[in-house]
Amino acid sequence: MTGQGVRHVSVFTRLISYIRIAIIALFTAPVAVIAIVAPAVTRRTEIFDWCARAWSRMVLFTSGVRVRTKGTENIVPGRPYVYVSNHASLFDIPAVLAGIPDAVHFVYKKELQKVVFLGWALKASTYIPVVRERGREAARSIEEAARRIREGMSVILFAEGTRSPDGRVQPFKRGAFSLAAHAGVPIIPVTINGSEHVLPKRHLAIRPGTIELVVEPPIPTEGMDTREGETHLMEQVQSIILRNHTLSGAPAGAVLPTTKDSACR
Repeated sequence: MTGQGVRHVSVFTRLISYIRIAIIALFTAPVAVIAIVAPAVTRRTEIFDWCARAWSRMVLFTSGVRVRTKGTENIVPGRPYVYVSNHASLFDIPAVLAGIPDAVHFVYKKELQKVVFLGWALKASTYIPVVRERGREAARSIEEAARRIREGMSVILFAEGTRSPDGRVQPFKRGAFSLAAHAGVPIIPVTINGSEHVLPKRHLAIRPGTIELVVEPPIPTEGMDTREGETHLMEQVQSIILRNHTLSGAPAGAVLPTTKDSACR
């Protein structure tokens, strides 16, 4: 579905969508309070992860969205991974939290901690902040993220750095692969199909549907902690996601042009 198609959403569909958004807002507030307060009181950070998964399932149920996951046998319980996926919709976040049978954590921009309420939740979470700008602080944040991943924390990163404007896979950035290679843990490519139909970028009309996650076997990263190695990993994962992505329709082995190097976003 293109942006042009979304502009012709009926008034009834928009009304139902706004009702869904209102319901999501109503249960998001108490869940967020629990996610912020409970870990601080109990010292159990896994409560935040439980709240995030519960919130994701409630968002999907309220919106009439189903998540179908293929390839879960490729995930070995207890092992840390860096999951790398494409990104086309805000619904990618609840889809991966609910659909991947692993305790996945997001890597986020540290400046988001300054946002009222959202910043409080992020600080209370087990998610990993990184500094995007170059310099010593950025290097320290990447090293800290790599350390936490090596110690057993699985993370997910959207390789394009932002949502696709039309649902098609955009050029990848090197940051996710640099982090994975630095941590020395396997990369699992995850292709997200169908989320652009549920809620495209720059639209508020939620459409019920099915989001498919295609989980591929892990790719080793040992010895790839060089610019050439990271670029090779990026091209390999990009080719896999393009092959599995129903909207992009790229042939096996196709690789998009790369973008300017960037930190994890």
